[in-house]
Amino acid sequence: MTHLKFADSLSRLGTESAFMVLARAGKLAAEGRDIINLGIGQPDFKTPEHIVEAGIKALRDGHHGYTPANGLPALREAVSADLHRRHKVEVNPDNVVIQPGGKPTMFFACLMFGQPGAEIMYPNPGFPIYESVIKYSGATPVPIALKEENGFAFNAEEVLAQITERTSLIIINSPANPTGGVTPREEVDKLVKGLEAHPNVALMSDEIYSNMLYAGREHVSLLQYPEIRDRLIMLDGWSKTYAMTGWRLGYAVWPDACVDHVTRLCINDHSCVNAATQFAGIAALNGPQDAVHAMLEQFDKRRQIIVDGLNALPGVRCADAAGAFYAFPNIEGTGLTAMQAQNRFLDEAGVATVAGTSFGKWGEGYLRFSYANSAENIQEALSRIAKLL
Repeated sequence: MTHLKFADSLSRLGTESAFMVLARAGKLAAEGRDIINLGIGQPDFKTPEHIVEAGIKALRDGHHGYTPANGLPALREAVSADLHRRHKVEVNPDNVVIQPGGKPTMFFACLMFGQPGAEIMYPNPGFPIYESVIKYSGATPVPIALKEENGFAFNAEEVLAQITERTSLIIINSPANPTGGVTPREEVDKLVKGLEAHPNVALMSDEIYSNMLYAGREHVSLLQYPEIRDRLIMLDGWSKTYAMTGWRLGYAVWPDACVDHVTRLCINDHSCVNAATQFAGIAALNGPQDAVHAMLEQFDKRRQIIVDGLNALPGVRCADAAGAFYAFPNIEGTGLTAMQAQNRFLDEAGVATVAGTSFGKWGEGYLRFSYANSAENIQEALSRIAKLL
């Protein structure tokens, strides 16, 4: 009988509940149940054809070897040009590091700034991997409470008031998962101004949904603030904008002081990103953006259907979803906890959603609905839930 001795740190590693809901929904579907999945945050569109072709061409052209650990120079230059186009900022391609998705940036940032005795602030309710990797690093996770009455935007004064001499990193995310909240410019201005008093605190801005804002809202990139560029890590990527979740392609802009450290982490962790995927990434940024606009138009239509539909349900109210592709309704009026609602909606109505508590303790009383599904399926899901309630 073996008794393997695992490291204590493994017990601090969490998971992403959306994948567990996806597995359970898949199991029910395999048993013949008709399941509508509004649980997983994954565009239901295919990757645009010209991007797929670029990946295939790269394979046919023999790009089968290692690439630089920080990514192909042509891809880093394409990222730099795209950031200039979208955010009107100058980014040196040497500060861009290509990674297999967005999570390595979160992991590496927390490993870089997290250790016993340090505090890392993160949004709550927020993407569950933030809290998971903060705990794994040995640091203490300090939640930034995102409130419905603020449209789930962070409040700069509250964030600044939580900084202590132990704070090493602050993570922010706008547009946000799971809430769809977008933080307005004046709050970002206030945060940046207040950080002048805390020059040793690093920032990680998760901007993976930066292309997904609705009703004329603007995305405020933290790259637009030169006074914090020397301590800002800005995360973005291809997964959501270009429907490329399975390609595993993301990037971050790192400050000069971090570039060598993160490159070494890449070498130790994954060597480099898949070569053909990087060529697809170049085609995505440099090629036509029509498919991106068409997908956004569809998301916006679905957003309006789901927000209106949720607000029409008994005991449910839903703040306007400002960005990303999530609605985060308050379900307290149904008398169900978040987990009870998640389980009953799946088991009894055949609709997969994710309990708000999967995104932190401030998510109790809420459910995450992903509207990365067809308008017809969303309407059918709403009518099933209406019958159940």
